[in-house]
Amino acid sequence: MTNTKKGLLLPLGAVAVLLLLVAAMAGFFSHKIEPGLDELGEVDMTSAVEVVRLIGTFTEPVPASVEAREATIISSRLLARITSIDVRAGDYVEAGQLLLTLESTDLQARVMQAKEQVRAVEARLTEARQNLERAEELHQKRLIAIADRDAAQANASSLEADLAAARQALEEAETAMSYAEIRSPISGRVVDRFAEPGDTASPGATLLSLYNPFSLWVEARVREQLALSLGMGQELQVEIPSSEKVLTARIEEIVPAADPGSRSFLVKALLSYEQGLLPGMYARLQVPAGERSRLVIPVDRVAEVGQLDVIWVAQSSGVTRRFVRLGRPSGDNLVEVISGLEEGEKVLQVP
Repeated sequence: MTNTKKGLLLPLGAVAVLLLLVAAMAGFFSHKIEPGLDELGEVDMTSAVEVVRLIGTFTEPVPASVEAREATIISSRLLARITSIDVRAGDYVEAGQLLLTLESTDLQARVMQAKEQVRAVEARLTEARQNLERAEELHQKRLIAIADRDAAQANASSLEADLAAARQALEEAETAMSYAEIRSPISGRVVDRFAEPGDTASPGATLLSLYNPFSLWVEARVREQLALSLGMGQELQVEIPSSEKVLTARIEEIVPAADPGSRSFLVKALLSYEQGLLPGMYARLQVPAGERSRLVIPVDRVAEVGQLDVIWVAQSSGVTRRFVRLGRPSGDNLVEVISGLEEGEKVLQVP
């Protein structure tokens, strides 16, 4: 009998303990806060600010990209092995600075051959001119026939033509020789290099890419309703979100044909030099979109509760809290209110 009672008490005790744990987790033994809102403390009504409506120019942000106006791709005009590359990505170079060198043993040999050919023709031409002078003297003394004098004249003229051709061949060989040293056509910055010493450079293959950091502009696709109101030389604001900067750009080019897919025009606006501004960065071009009215209040009258914006509004029945949706800053420590307020309402300081 005793064993039977013990067998019943153990399960009952376990159930009782489980019920107590559930009650504790549910907050049965803790203090409860009555539902409702806390009463606001005393609010200074004399500091109330009226919601006002401002009418001004409205701008529409258009996604844009920073690009290099002056950029170049470096390639070779010869099929030759690269012997050295003097720059790397990020280096600054001056116009005319040596960038890379190609193997030029065969080109040097061609230049030497062309020079020797010029010397040989010059020597033959000197002899032919001397012979022509003697033939002229003998012809005047009627010691040789006119045909002999004409033959001397023709020989000298032929050698003069050969000398001109030899000099052109030398110039061609020296020009080809100059292609073995590739120099920068602009002053700028190296974006990337696509070859290493020992590689074979092919005509037209990209070896280096450069851009001028002082000639950056933003390119944006502006919808036709806004693009048609823009003009050359017009100044627009450009936002660079990554660096939190606002720059001024001057419209340099408007492509006079719309994209048939997006019905937008490509607008290019020139930027002034700014440290840290690089091609490919994301930007927003602020394009004028007419005038509109906005409701504004001081920024310091808004309190942030989590991800919500709260204000305190003075009404005849008292003070009420109200959630609002804010827009962009409007200058002079004002902020636009998109919804939640009406013109003429009074906003109190944050208690």
